[in-house]
Amino acid sequence: MSGTRPDIRDHNRIAWDALVDRGDPWTVPVSPKMIDAARRGEWTIVLTPIKPVPRAWLNVGGKDVLCLGSGGGQQGPILAAAGAAVTVLDNSPKQLARDALVAERHGLDLTVVLGDMAHLEMFESHAFDLIVHPVSNCFVADVMPVWREASRVLRPRGILLAGFANPAMYIFDLDLAERAGRLEVKHALPYEDAWRSEDEPYEFSHTLETQIGGQIDAGFAITGFYEDHMGSDGNPLNRFMPTFIATRAVKGTE
Repeated sequence: MSGTRPDIRDHNRIAWDALVDRGDPWTVPVSPKMIDAARRGEWTIVLTPIKPVPRAWLNVGGKDVLCLGSGGGQQGPILAAAGAAVTVLDNSPKQLARDALVAERHGLDLTVVLGDMAHLEMFESHAFDLIVHPVSNCFVADVMPVWREASRVLRPRGILLAGFANPAMYIFDLDLAERAGRLEVKHALPYEDAWRSEDEPYEFSHTLETQIGGQIDAGFAITGFYEDHMGSDGNPLNRFMPTFIATRAVKGTE
């Protein structure tokens, strides 16, 4: 098979649809019990694998919320059940179908949009109060357009909640770590996947300069920060470092 890399967006759409078919944890929708609890005000969401977003970061009742690169029937339905008007944008039709299923089943104010997180021209400027962007920009080659578009579609003093990978994790052979529980330095940074099979998405490491500094350059002020670990207990990286970062950022100043 040729090693020529196909279009990244098209490849990752197919790969994430395949992950839905395989029941990947990030494609499994929330349960009816979780929706009922969210309607009572008892809910959490994640931007990274394990640690819940601090509730002090979230004020969603009556807000217009964009869940960016966030299909799978997880964050979006919870926020809609908590009182937000939610739009979920994702590159995977099958991921979006998860959100649509939960929304229809529970009568939620939730709209799904198929699209690219770096190209939000389907939305007017200043359309949203809050963007929830869990770990997903590792699947695009350039993160800067994501931050610029997020700033454009947010209202003044709108909030961007983002999760992303610590680039240091990409220096290791992650397949070996998962398979054999052994850490081996393999890659220089910035990391970019070589050719992948059709059912595995491409990933890119990005830098902290573009992940954090990029938000600042796009007009955001960082007002919150935490780190998290991988969700897999068997991965040896968990013993040595947090591998994910979450930020709260305000468009302009509060």
